[in-house]
Order: sequence, then C-alpha cells, then structure tokens
Amino acid sequence: MSSYTSDSAVTSIYRRHFGEALKYRPSYEMPGYRASSAYGGARSASAASTYGAPPRRAGHTRFSAGYSLGASSSIDTVDLSQAESVGSELRQVRRHEKEQLQGLNDRFAGFIERVHELEQQNKVLEAELMILRQKEEKPSNVKRLYEQEIAELRALAEECRGECAGAGGAREQAEAVLAPIRTKHEEERRRREESEAALDEARKAADEEAARRAALEKLGSLLDEIGFLKRVQREEISELQAQIQSAHITVEMGTSQPDLTSALREIRSQYEVLAAKNMQVAEEWFKSKFTALSDTASRNTEAMHVTREELSEFRRHVQHRTLEAEALKDIIESLEKQIQEHDARHQGEIEALQEGIAELETELQSAKNEMSRYLRDYQDLLNVKMALDIEIAAYRKLLEGEESRLVTAKL
Repeated sequence: MSSYTSDSAVTSIYRRHFGEALKYRPSYEMPGYRASSAYGGARSASAASTYGAPPRRAGHTRFSAGYSLGASSSIDTVDLSQAESVGSELRQVRRHEKEQLQGLNDRFAGFIERVHELEQQNKVLEAELMILRQKEEKPSNVKRLYEQEIAELRALAEECRGECAGAGGAREQAEAVLAPIRTKHEEERRRREESEAALDEARKAADEEAARRAALEKLGSLLDEIGFLKRVQREEISELQAQIQSAHITVEMGTSQPDLTSALREIRSQYEVLAAKNMQVAEEWFKSKFTALSDTASRNTEAMHVTREELSEFRRHVQHRTLEAEALKDIIESLEKQIQEHDARHQGEIEALQEGIAELETELQSAKNEMSRYLRDYQDLLNVKMALDIEIAAYRKLLEGEESRLVTAKL
C-alpha cells in the first residue's frame, strides 16, 4: 500500500512538471521484477552515483541500448509491418523519453547544485548560529552586569532621595527655628512702633512744655510790665499828690473855692483800692498758672526722661534682634542654596543614569531583534532545504519508476 501511495505521488509530481502521466505500470503489477536482482544492483549503483554528482550521458546510452536489445528480441516473433509500426512508435517513445530524461537530468543537476549551495549556506548558518549561541551565553553575563548596574543606580537614586529628604528635614527644622524668631521680630517691630508713637507723644508734650515756658516767659514779661506800670502809677500818684497839695494851698488862699481835697482823696482811695485789687488778682492768677505750669513741666520732664531711656533700650533690643534675623536669614539662604545645588546635582546624575539605562535597553532590544532575524532566516532556509529534500525524493522516485519501466519494457 505504501508503494502504491509513493508511486501515485510520483505520478502527480511528474504530471505537475511535464503535463502528462507516466507510461509505466506500478511495481506491484510487474511480474519478474524481483528476479532481476543483478540489474537492480546496477540501478542502485547508478542512482547512488547520480545523487553524489551530476548525471552523465553514459547511463542514458546504456538504458537505450538495453531497451533496443529487448525490442529486437520481440521483433523476431512478429510480422515486418507490425515491427515497423512498433519500431516507429518505440523510436518516438524513446526520443520523447530521451528528451524527458535529458530535461530531468538537467533539472536534477541544477537541483544537486542548489542542494550543494544550500548545504554550504546551511554550514554558514550553523556557524553563525553557533556564534550567536556563544553570544547568547555572553549576554547572560551582560544581563547580570546590566542588572547589577541598575541595582547600583537604584541604590544611588534611593540615597539621593534620602539625602533630599534629610535636606528637607533640615529645612523644616530651620523653618521651625526661624518661626519663633520671626514672631519675636514682629513683636519687637510692634514694640518699636509703640516706642516711636510714645516718642512722638513725648515730643508733643515737649512742644507743649516749650509753649508753656514761652507762656511763662510772656507772663514774666507781663509781670515786669505790671511792675513798670506800678512805678509809673506811683510817680503819677506822687505828681498828682504834689499837684493836689499845691491846689490845696491855692484853695486855702482863695475865699470862695470849693473843697477839692476831699474829692481828690476819695478818688485817690478808690484808685488805690482798684489798683490793689487788680494787682492781687493778677498775682493770684500768675501764681496759680506758674504753679500749674511748673508741675506740668516737672511731670513732662520726668516722663520724657523715662521715655528716652525706654526708647534707647528699645533701640538696642531692636538692633540686636535685627542682627539675629539677618544672621538667620543668611543661614536659611545658604541652606536653600545647598538644597538647590544638591537637587540639581542629583537630578543630573539621575538623568545620566536613566539615559545609560535607556541605551542599554536599546542595545539589548536590538540584539534580541538581530537574534530573532537570524533565527527567522535560519528557519526559512531550513524550510527551503526541507522542500528541496522532498522534491529531490520525488524526482528520485520518478527516476526509479522510469528505470523500472525501462526494465519492464526490456523484459
């Protein structure tokens, strides 16, 4: 059953290449085929020589000679007309078969050359595959180094993150230290504003005291003027008294003059009472005003002295706090600058490491792609080799069938 299947496959391949079916019977229909063992040994030897090298024309000449001997032995038993017709048919068949065998031999020689080329390519691909396998072992070491490098880079990145976190903690601590200082600074600034407001009030009080002193000086000048007026009044009174005395003498000398002395005396007494009253009122007002101004001036002087002392103390305190705030501000600026430099340095290192990782991943991917391409090429060549092996086996079956047909025709 397997022989029939292989013969039918050979027949279909033959029909595909030459457009017609084989003109021989299968091997299981050939009587006496097993008896020709000597010829079969010769056929196997010729087939073995054919697979090792391109076919030669000597084998075809031997087949034709054997076939002509078988035909001549059969012509002796038939008529001449039948012999001529059979001979012409045999010559046509032989010519046709010779042409077919020649074409098959040429195609078979081409296939043999192609097989040799594919064997050479197969050897080259096997060598490349061996090299790739050796390289495939090396990437394992590269992969280990790559993973080790990535682990180191990740550890460095974690260390950088830890340092950044530590710097952030130091910054938070500095902020925590700076917060009460800022609060104290604000409080001292508020106290300074209060001190400046108190100083303004003291200046206003000093201005008021200066105005009061000016009023006292004016009052003193008025008192001096009152004393001067009193002296003038006394002189006028003395002059009036002198005039009154002279007038009294004159009146006494006259006989019918009225008594003016009593009238002048009354006027004088009234004027003196009025002047004394005015003098007393002015002195009382001056004394009360002077006392009030003196008390106010003493109080303002003491308040001004206390205010000046407090203001000087506040100024010293504010200056000290200002120096502390400036020192802390410089410390904070230096810490922020260090944090920024640290972040920038580690950011650059992380970017460089990420670029190195990306390059290594790209190289690894390209190596994998190249390995896949080599494997695909090798698989394609293996498929081509298998197809050619199948086709060579089919042609081998075809040649064996042709040889068996020729042997059958000879018998």
